[in-house]
Amino acid sequence: MKKILVVGVAILAVSTSGALAKKAAKPKAPAAAAAATTAAASPLMFGQVSAADRELYKRNQHDSGIKAK
Repeated sequence: MKKILVVGVAILAVSTSGALAKKAAKPKAPAAAAAATTAAASPLMFGQVSAADRELYKRNQHDSGIKAK
């Protein structure tokens, strides 16, 4: 009987601690402010792959045994 009570209390404690932690979490910054700080920290480089990078990629694909596209 004591074991069931202890297990029940432990389950209750674990399940409520996550909910309380989520509720007490720091509020998120507005989207505009978050985007401005992220963009300043690291510029986005989508689609800017050099020819040397592409050649290295193909060579690594070949060396690992993957067929090139």
